[in-house]
This record gives sequence, structure tokens and C-alpha cells, in this order.
Amino acid sequence: MTDVLTQSLRFADPRDLADLRTYATRAKSIDDGAIRLQAAGQVLAAYVCVLRPRLLGESTPTILGLRTMALAEPAQLDVTVSLSSVLDRLARAGAEDVELPVPPTTVSESWTGVSAPRTGWEPLGTVSDAELKEAADAGIAEVARTVPDRPGTLMVNNTRAAVWGRGLATAAGIPAGAAFAAYALGFLGEGEQALFRNGRWFRVSGVRGHVLVRTGAGLGLSA
Repeated sequence: MTDVLTQSLRFADPRDLADLRTYATRAKSIDDGAIRLQAAGQVLAAYVCVLRPRLLGESTPTILGLRTMALAEPAQLDVTVSLSSVLDRLARAGAEDVELPVPPTTVSESWTGVSAPRTGWEPLGTVSDAELKEAADAGIAEVARTVPDRPGTLMVNNTRAAVWGRGLATAAGIPAGAAFAAYALGFLGEGEQALFRNGRWFRVSGVRGHVLVRTGAGLGLSA
């Protein structure tokens, strides 16, 4: 487990704490897993996993959500904790609260070992939020049609890999799962997203957050 260097995080604005609650709630509805909290100075980066390979050799891309928020005080922190533990603490916060006590118990998740590059991103253009929402809606409908009422794990994984690993028609090389992540995490509005690439990594960035995609099969891949 990772030592907690910061016992609590103080945000610059109560709205940031409310935004984190909304973000974590959306993430938990997708995958009742974990959130990685990385604080350096007065910036908090909060990562969640939307899609990942669950079987050896599976072609599902690793897709992460990222939101950054301003902190009122400098902090040093890098822990992965359960979404449930964070939401439990956020549920107790009042409308004007700005402090998040860091859960003391960390968890281990394979996706936290897959770190996106911070520099060297090549711009690929833009894609509209409307196009991404259309792709997400189409994929959700296809998964629902394909998966039976009582599917086995292998069928579910294979279906998701086929649907969300397929490239977007309007953004060559970027899997449709990126559209699903942006939609499910509430990153889409009525504008557009900027697209970037760095090797096997893709990034979809908008004013509400970022989607990070690592293409390729396998579990526990290093960057």
C-alpha cells in the first residue's frame, strides 16, 4: 500500500468538491472500482477507469477518465482508493465545504500501472460532442442487442471489446470506447473535443475533462 502524505485535500472552491462528487458518482455507475488521486502542488488529478482488458490477450483498450481541480493549499499525494470510500466522505460534505479527507485504505488496480505521457502529444484535430454522443449511443445500443439476459463473462468481454475497440468513423485510430467514456463521465456538451496522439496513446480533451486511451491487448501493460 502507498503511504498517504496528505491527510486531506482542500479545494479552492466548494464547486470543485461538488464536481468531484458528480465525477466519482458517474465513474461508479460504470465500474464500481477505484479512483486514483494525484496531487502535486495546488493541482489535483483524479483518474478513473472506464474500460480495460479483463482477460489475457483481450483487445479491449484501456480507457481512463481524468479531471483536474485546483487546490487551495499545496499537497503531495498519489493514492488509489475505492470510489465508494470517496463518495462516502463526499456525501457528508455541506454545500460550502471545501475539504476532502483522504480515505486511509488504498486498493490495488492493474490500470494504475498504465501511465499516460505528460508531454509529446501530437494534435489530430477536433471532433464535435454531438458526433461522440452519437457514437456512444450507437455502441450502447449494439451491446444491449448483442448480450443476452444471462451472459457469461467471456461473451460480455468479447462484445465490449468488439464494440468499444472499433475505431471511430470521424476520428481515425481512436476507439469508440473513448466516445463512451466522454459521454458516461459527463464530459460532452454542445462544443467539440480536441484530439491528440502520442504513440499508442490517444487523448480526447474538452473543458469538462479528458479521456486517455491506450490501444493494444493485454493486462497490466506499462507505459
